[in-house]
Amino acid sequence: MTEAWAPKLASMQQAIAEHVPSGSMVVLGAQLEQMIPFAAGHEIMRQGRRDLTLVGPISDILFDQMIGAGCVSRVMAAWVGNASAGMGYCFRRAVEKRVPRAIETVDHTNLTLALALHAGAMGVPFMPTYTTLGSDLLKRNGNLREFASPVNEERLVAVRALRPDVAILNVQRADAAGNAHLWGSLGVAVDAARASRKVIVIAEEIVAPEIIASDPNRTLIPGFLVAAVVHEPGGAHPAPVQGYYGRDHAFFHDYHEQTREVEGFERWLKHWVTEVPSREFYLKRVGEARLESLRVRDHALSAPADFGF
Repeated sequence: MTEAWAPKLASMQQAIAEHVPSGSMVVLGAQLEQMIPFAAGHEIMRQGRRDLTLVGPISDILFDQMIGAGCVSRVMAAWVGNASAGMGYCFRRAVEKRVPRAIETVDHTNLTLALALHAGAMGVPFMPTYTTLGSDLLKRNGNLREFASPVNEERLVAVRALRPDVAILNVQRADAAGNAHLWGSLGVAVDAARASRKVIVIAEEIVAPEIIASDPNRTLIPGFLVAAVVHEPGGAHPAPVQGYYGRDHAFFHDYHEQTREVEGFERWLKHWVTEVPSREFYLKRVGEARLESLRVRDHALSAPADFGF
């Protein structure tokens, strides 16, 4: 059996224990507000990882939670906070008061972070761009360097390539070898998978290889890039997964209200993370009625594609 088709199924606990050691640079939230791997982030917190560098364009509250849990020493992002309410209180406490610890912030725009991962995916040292010229980002981020174009008189910015240690990506479905279908908002997921040294796929469904092979153009993460596949239905909650469940806006609002102070965050962390042995247990705490209200009601199926010849 070739490596691309070798089974790589693992539990969430096994995948994080083996592939996300302390000190890692980890991509999370690559698909913007969709399919943020909250279950994986919570397992990282439970396993007590430290000194992580988190990479992601818009992490929503996952980065905030991991910062509050003391897992993070550096953040490379365009924005950290709560998309429903604005403020990420743990992030703010870490930056302003060094609580629970000081963190380094490396400011990117969504585009420069995408270009950094694209360069990493291509195996080149940087990508040129016009963006950020004249901005303070060039003073604050050493990974952005202004230079003279070699072909004309223009000035450009070189965005240094990023090669994270691991990308953790939620997908709709995958086979046991990690060949994965994903759709909807992709963000920087495809480049993150190709730029990173390892990829952990978190799948809503595990399906037969024949289903994946039936739509090869949707196989945006090939199995040969994948180190582990985790079957974790509901693994992105409270973020949405296109075609499976919507965004739990109330959960984000409750998090905002409950984490204004350190003591409130610690209570939240205990209730939703440290006291939770599995995702199944977590979903029971969310409640079946609430989960049912998030399930997709109006299906919008794509037209079939004929791959015959």
